[in-house]
Amino acid sequence: METSSFASAFILLLLVTDPLGGIPLFVSLLKQVPKARRTRMILREVSVAFCVLVIFMLFGQQFLQLMHLSETSLGIAGGVILFLIALRMVFPHPEGVFGDAAEGEPFIVPLAIPLLAGPSALATVLLLVSREPARLWEWIGALALTMLVCGLTLAFSEKISLLLGERVTTAFERLMGLILTAIAVEMLLSGIRHYLATLP
Repeated sequence: METSSFASAFILLLLVTDPLGGIPLFVSLLKQVPKARRTRMILREVSVAFCVLVIFMLFGQQFLQLMHLSETSLGIAGGVILFLIALRMVFPHPEGVFGDAAEGEPFIVPLAIPLLAGPSALATVLLLVSREPARLWEWIGALALTMLVCGLTLAFSEKISLLLGERVTTAFERLMGLILTAIAVEMLLSGIRHYLATLP
């Protein structure tokens, strides 16, 4: 996690948002929305999530300074959050990775936040920009591509669910959880190494 490429940033953001693992919850949320409104709702929720994450990218450094946070503490906190999310992916809970879904048509919560722009995604974009701010537009591009994949997954979630079946979807989620666990541990170790290096 010392440096990231466009591809690695995209893969990390995709793992963090976990559109495939969220398909069962997406399906349950979309069932409460009339078919005529689903496309508009998906565009709205994905756009809100994208805007929130871009704002965190643009003002991440100012946020860190305002809260008197270091990049090291952000890296460790991001690793902890990713690890907790990954555990819930590897050992699924009945209510899903992010908790119970609210009834009725989703409006920002829980679809845009926290399903797409959750704590782990916010920590990830902050970490990317704080470590390599000169590549801001590259990270925004990776985020835009991630949100496009999430939007398409939302739009076709019912068909994907029927095609893959519950067992295959669960297997994919656990595999992504294992990969995310390794990334989280690497973030934690990197943060600890940086902290130890600053000690007198």
